[in-house]
Amino acid sequence: QVQLVESGGGLVQAGGSLRLSCAASGRAFSNGAMGWFRQAPGKERGFVASITWTGSSVYYTDYAGSVKGRFTISRNNAKNTVYLQMNSLKPEDTAVYYCAAATSSRALVSGEVNSWGQGTQVTVSS
Repeated sequence: QVQLVESGGGLVQAGGSLRLSCAASGRAFSNGAMGWFRQAPGKERGFVASITWTGSSVYYTDYAGSVKGRFTISRNNAKNTVYLQMNSLKPEDTAVYYCAAATSSRALVSGEVNSWGQGTQVTVSS
C-alpha cells in the first residue's frame, strides 16, 4: 500500500499560482502512475492529470474549460514526489485536490485508483 500526503493548497486570487505536492511512501508502484483528481462542492471527483514514474507519459483532462496550458504535472523520483503546478488559476478551479496512485496511467485516468491522499483545499477568489 502506498501512502500519499498532499500539501500546497490554499487561498489565491484569480490569475495567481499554486504548486501542489504529493509525497509517496510505502510500497511504490515503480511501473505505475500517479496523478491528481479534484472535487468541487456538489460535484463528483474528476481526473485532472497523471504522470508515469518514468515520466514518459503525461495526461491531462480533456474536460471543456480544462487545465491544459495552465497546469503542469511533474515528478521527482528521488523524493518520491509528484507536483501539480497551477498557473492562471480561475474561480472554477476551486476544489479539494486529491493525489492518487494506480498501477497504470489507464487505470488512474479511469478512476481505478489503489491509493488516495487525504486531499488539499484550493480556493480561488474572484
